[in-house]
Amino acid sequence: MSYLRQFILTLPLLFLGTVLSAQNTNVAFGAIKADPTLPVEVTADNLDVNQENGSAEFTGNVVVIQGEMKLSAARVLVIYNQEESGIDRMEATGDVLLVNGPDAAEAQRADYTIDSGVIVMTGDVLLTQGQNALTSDKMTVHLTNGTAQMNGRVKTILNPDGDN
Repeated sequence: MSYLRQFILTLPLLFLGTVLSAQNTNVAFGAIKADPTLPVEVTADNLDVNQENGSAEFTGNVVVIQGEMKLSAARVLVIYNQEESGIDRMEATGDVLLVNGPDAAEAQRADYTIDSGVIVMTGDVLLTQGQNALTSDKMTVHLTNGTAQMNGRVKTILNPDGDN
């Protein structure tokens, strides 16, 4: 069998491997590692506290700051841990924007588990890093080590001349 024919027959297998790897991509996120033990500052237009279920709902221009990490959304629901001595998690919805250092990510929703320092963003995720942009269905950010994993239909545009 000629080398050209072998190459042509194996080309679809190479392409298949490229497509499959595009379903799951690891990237760096943020210039510095974040510290989920730092205090969380929340500002919003409105606050509704529910004593029965141990939650607080912030609405209208919500901004959450923890160290260098900044998250903004139309609505953020804060769920306290059972002892009500701290925050268990936060659920952000509506034009969610997460900024950490020079990196920014947009999504329809973000769920932040404070103890683990993990933020899961879903719904039309767009990550921008300088001039580079990636999109996916879901992005899991690990604030403690400055990494993120993009899952689902991952897409980016690479410029052959190096102007990414």
